[in-house]
Amino acid sequence: MRKRFDVNKMGLKARIVLKWFYPGIGIKRWISLSAFGVILIIIGSLGLRTEELRIVQALNAIVLISGIIILILGIKRLMRFFIREFGPSEKNVQLVDILYQKRQLARGPKVVTVGGGTGLSVILSGLKEYTYNITAIVTVADDGGSSGRLRQQFDILPPGDIRNCLVALADAPTLMRDLFQFRFGKDSEMSGHNFGNLFITVMTQLTGDFEKAIKETSRVLALRGQVIPSTLNNVVLVAEHKDGSTTEGENKIPKKGIPIKKVFLRPFEYQATPEALKAIEEAQVIVLGPGSLYTSIIPNLLIKEITDSIVASSAIKMYVCNIMTQPGETDGYDTADHIRALIKHSHPRIFDYCIVNSGEIPKETLKRYEQEKSHLVNCDTEEIARMGYRVIEEDTVAISDVIRHDSEKLAKVILGFIEEF
Repeated sequence: MRKRFDVNKMGLKARIVLKWFYPGIGIKRWISLSAFGVILIIIGSLGLRTEELRIVQALNAIVLISGIIILILGIKRLMRFFIREFGPSEKNVQLVDILYQKRQLARGPKVVTVGGGTGLSVILSGLKEYTYNITAIVTVADDGGSSGRLRQQFDILPPGDIRNCLVALADAPTLMRDLFQFRFGKDSEMSGHNFGNLFITVMTQLTGDFEKAIKETSRVLALRGQVIPSTLNNVVLVAEHKDGSTTEGENKIPKKGIPIKKVFLRPFEYQATPEALKAIEEAQVIVLGPGSLYTSIIPNLLIKEITDSIVASSAIKMYVCNIMTQPGETDGYDTADHIRALIKHSHPRIFDYCIVNSGEIPKETLKRYEQEKSHLVNCDTEEIARMGYRVIEEDTVAISDVIRHDSEKLAKVILGFIEEF
């Protein structure tokens, strides 16, 4: 049986090799030319070793030189063939630049980000330009919108935050990224659903496993890194408010409008994803946020194994504080209040550095946000220092229709820590 298996395996390899010589591929001529060049080099080299007349030696030298020239020409044509067929499709993009970039990014620092929502996708978009070694650990407590509907109907983990991170790390063409973010209009039966969410749902049905579905989707999008759910258990986020009432459901918590005392997960039995713990153990940099404090960042830290792993890690650990408060969630919070909430739900040594924005925001933009009950998060550096944390004040803001972190600025600040240490 063993010999038969080996023979079959050899036969398969032979068939694969023979495929290169099928008609119409356009590569046989250059393989043959290169082979002819090698033959001439061998003949010429052997002839030079024998004691012959000078004219014969000269002929052998000509054969050798001709073989070298023909071999170089054949290899050059082969390289042109492969570059034309498999090289970059974009104009003015050199293959050597792509190879250099991939080699450099593969050697980049190991960065773990923890959070969810749009905040995490922003930071991933910036980091992927500097390293391939990125792991996004994402909350699975989302229960609103398209994700919530798919979660109820198909009994799967919510794909929304996962999808955002996948798209942010994608090295796929722009059209493919736009496809995954496409949302069906109100007039459609698929109203409100996102194509990427549906894709992940279908992949889960096909593979029978949510984690496998994410990995397969990652291959489709050619990810620069990996996206891992913080847990594979179907958990629900619950908030206990300061008036004693409770709200169940990540989507409902901010709408309650009552200050939050604490949040927790139900059911109470849940485990961290092993791949997430491994990534944390190997990380050089661990970043919490940016994102919604109670509904995107803290749900990951409620998983004790993840918090314990981060605390035990020797990596550089930092928290990226939000620029603006979030209505119904962090009303009236300053940076110190954000930190107190984090450590209350996790551990005092969950991070060592706090990144806050020092960039200027136009007054007109701030007034518009104030009308929506969202205010600038003030930072008391001395208060935070007394709490035992170092504040890093940098211009990290990007201002367009919305106020959010600039992915490139933030990535440079974070990775600057590598050089500092």
